[in-house]
Amino acid sequence: MSGILYVTGTPIGNLSDLSPRAVETLESVDFIAAEDTRVTLKLLNHFGIKKPMVSYFEHNKRERGEIICARIEQGENCAIVTDAGMPCISDPGEDLVKLCEERGIKTVVIPGPSAVISALAVSGLSTGRFTFEGFLSVNKKSRSDHLKSLANEHRTMIFYEAPHKLPQTLRDLYASFGDRKLTIVREITKIHEEVIRTTTKNAAENLSDGSVKGEIVLVLEGAPQIDDTEEFTLEYAVETAKKLIENGARATDAAKEAAALTGFKKNEIYKELI
Repeated sequence: MSGILYVTGTPIGNLSDLSPRAVETLESVDFIAAEDTRVTLKLLNHFGIKKPMVSYFEHNKRERGEIICARIEQGENCAIVTDAGMPCISDPGEDLVKLCEERGIKTVVIPGPSAVISALAVSGLSTGRFTFEGFLSVNKKSRSDHLKSLANEHRTMIFYEAPHKLPQTLRDLYASFGDRKLTIVREITKIHEEVIRTTTKNAAENLSDGSVKGEIVLVLEGAPQIDDTEEFTLEYAVETAKKLIENGARATDAAKEAAALTGFKKNEIYKELI
């Protein structure tokens, strides 16, 4: 009889956040698939748990995924964990769950801490609708395309970011979205946890010097909702485009975004700009 894959959430900082159910699961499974076995070993030692582990991460997920599934099909139960938080969220565990689905292996979730939800909850921004955008690419074109695709996103946006890339990302957010509310949440549940409620303009000008350290989650205000019954003038559309240009947008892109917001034709706005 086939076993079960338990998708098990682990603490994102404070070890006390590991739930009793997660402890019970880690104690009862036959083996644990871990992103970094050294990190998981510290967690297991803290709770006095001794279990065999296999490493499962981005660069070995294809080979190890097959091995893990084969063992589960032979009747073993496995818990998959990431270094911190919920597996499968910006994590190769997503591929293992898909592989289990393809092979008819049962998966059970053991909920745990999530940096995405935790940061959103304390952001002070709208939580009714939101979109998780993960990490921005280091490739300039991919990053630019990603940000452009979000120009008219009305939902609150959440990004992960590494501290060494944060300065450029803060500048890119201001250039792409203009001045909006931004909450920077760092070191969630850890000793130096901090919630910085600011704006993209202030962050780009005052926080992009590399002084903000630690694990970072960025929560960005969505584009303002436009009342469809509101009437806009061409003058307003041109002024909107000019503000976008001041924030770093190209004239053609500014005209396109202003057109989408006001209903005027892109060429009409662009002609007034030049």
